[in-house]
Amino acid sequence: MRHTIFGESHGPAIGVVLEGAPAGLELDLDRIARELARRATGKNPWSTARKEADQVQVLSGVFEGKTTGDPLALLIFNEDQHSRDYEALRFTPRPSHGDYAGFLKSGGCLDYRGGGHFSGRLTAPLVAAGSVAKQLLERRGVWVGAHISAIYGISDAGLEDPEDLRAVAEKDFPVLDDAKGEEMKAAILEAKGEGDSVGGSIECVVTGFPAGLGSPDFGRNVEGLFAQYLFAVPAVKGVDFGAGVALALMRGSEANDPFEVRDGRIVTRTNHAGGVNGGITNGMPVVFEVTMRPTASIARPQESVDLRTGEPVELSIHGRHDPCVVPRAVPVIEAAAALASCTLLGI
Repeated sequence: MRHTIFGESHGPAIGVVLEGAPAGLELDLDRIARELARRATGKNPWSTARKEADQVQVLSGVFEGKTTGDPLALLIFNEDQHSRDYEALRFTPRPSHGDYAGFLKSGGCLDYRGGGHFSGRLTAPLVAAGSVAKQLLERRGVWVGAHISAIYGISDAGLEDPEDLRAVAEKDFPVLDDAKGEEMKAAILEAKGEGDSVGGSIECVVTGFPAGLGSPDFGRNVEGLFAQYLFAVPAVKGVDFGAGVALALMRGSEANDPFEVRDGRIVTRTNHAGGVNGGITNGMPVVFEVTMRPTASIARPQESVDLRTGEPVELSIHGRHDPCVVPRAVPVIEAAAALASCTLLGI
């Protein structure tokens, strides 16, 4: 199953086309709506004030409630654009945003309004596609869940049981420890009050994979495959599997995951490897953490250049932006992981 996301932040609509979606799936549109509501804007002070209904319209690929196997096209209309806020950015790239690279790649034809195709707005159709993927995965006994693991150095409680993430998905602020969540909110609002932004990380778990999926080779390596999908999410700058960079602080005797038999299955006592050995699933949950940079669009004055003259410019960004993208990105990371999981399973 391949997906193509289309549209721009301030265009008439955004959407996704899923090619190769298996026929016969009873598509739950209410579930897609719930997933999009988890990502929704304008609900609280730690997200952008832009308000979008994000109601999905099915254009093709479904008949009498079931997928047909033909391209599945999902459309979401844009309704709350403030394009005038971006006129000053036509020839003044925002630091650490996709503006400059996109300007060069497009030969100067970049849609600069709200970031165009580079905008986090395009994660809405990704979530819709991910919801379809989740519904397909459940028929194979595979489940995906995530939580905020840290924001600006404030860490959530450690995850002990992946089942705990089912309750987290129902929360407005998806953390395991609500007290830590309040500390995170305070850090976000403090940065917002200063015209700034903060970053953080998201831990995601995929359960239900059998052992033996993947390959050590390029293209089918489990970690590499997931990374391809995850790095396509705006603001993701790092992906760690299992203990990740903390492995550099361990000895082999600490980092290794001893094997044992439990309920007739070969499992590992710990999961520092994140469910992957040699690029192949080992039957344990696949666990990874993504690092997300602070939102690039901030209200504080920044230094840039005029692309027409090369002269320095002090840039003040207007418009509506998340002071921290991490809370709304939790369902986005789940969606990317679900799509990667479908590819791994050959769905």
